[in-house]
Amino acid sequence: MARHVAANALTLLIVLLIGLAVAVGWGQHQFTAQGPLEQSICLRVERGASLQAISDQLEEQGAIRSGLIFRVGARYTEQAAAVRFGAHLVPPGASMEDILGIVTRPGPPTCGTDVHLRIGVVQVEKIVRDLDPETGRFEEVMRFDWESEAPEGFAELAGADDTRFRITVVEGTTVWQVVEGLRWADFLSGEVDGLPPEGMLAPDSYEVRRGDDRATLVAEMQARQERILADLWETRVDGLPIDTPEEAMILASIIERETSVPHERGKVASVFVNRLRVPMRLQTDPTVIYGITLGQGHLGRGLRRSELDTHTPWNTYRIDGLPPTPIANPGRASITAALDPEDTPYLFFVADGSGGHAFATNLADHNRNVAVWRQIEAQRRGN
Repeated sequence: MARHVAANALTLLIVLLIGLAVAVGWGQHQFTAQGPLEQSICLRVERGASLQAISDQLEEQGAIRSGLIFRVGARYTEQAAAVRFGAHLVPPGASMEDILGIVTRPGPPTCGTDVHLRIGVVQVEKIVRDLDPETGRFEEVMRFDWESEAPEGFAELAGADDTRFRITVVEGTTVWQVVEGLRWADFLSGEVDGLPPEGMLAPDSYEVRRGDDRATLVAEMQARQERILADLWETRVDGLPIDTPEEAMILASIIERETSVPHERGKVASVFVNRLRVPMRLQTDPTVIYGITLGQGHLGRGLRRSELDTHTPWNTYRIDGLPPTPIANPGRASITAALDPEDTPYLFFVADGSGGHAFATNLADHNRNVAVWRQIEAQRRGN
């Protein structure tokens, strides 16, 4: 009798072990198999959220079939404590294993709200965007400049734990404009004591975190610009009428302020290089404007005859050669153009009404181009 009971117990144990193995195998398959999600979702994990809450959320959003298997898998792989708060983009068909990797992977959030501070030549504005999980593209939610009140709902979006922040410095801004613009970045901390040299903040896009120090960010911008200048100075062509990296930055800043058309930079650079070689005065309006504003804001109007005639260190209608400092922060492309200009015979250029310029080798042709431009201006005023 005892032998019969023992045999039955052994049989039951074997059946249970087989059943357990089957269950484990099924669970492993469910954990690694393609998930039910048909389109991408943005999974927002709150700070301090429990594994139970996350698995419940995934079930509600249709990303997983079993919260229990997800939790068991997270604990079995020892990743339960590694889940990171923030917004995570979960693609269609992601397995539970994939999703666990997404929510534990180091790095910034991969979806959610993006607050973008754009420091431009004319204005500073904030642009709030949200990632559309279906298209994978950021869609603009709101935009406003620093002279306007923040739209309703901005504070809530900007204050969310998973919101990302980015600052873009546009080519042609001045150092003063950048530092002043950063004052409006209320997600940053600290103050900037003193201004770096004009032209020495690299126009670029900078990913920042809430609470980052403004002075540290400015130092990063300056270091980046110094590296760009040092690298490009080593590649300069022979025979340029500039002798130092500092002069290269002055010339590059003038090029930057004279054209925003990428394919024109080398040609515009050639005009100024040719004038320096002749030598001729550079006679460029942006330098006159800088002498008026000293880089502190946007003039917002045309130059007056009296201003063109007034002597300042930056008035290239009145001084020979380059002004004493850059007049803006030039981008890499303008620095490249200053150090490797096109080889042209041009000495003059004027706007042509298309956003670009008409170039000339002599004053007579230039005057004809100017007359055409004046007609275009008159027609626009008439409209």
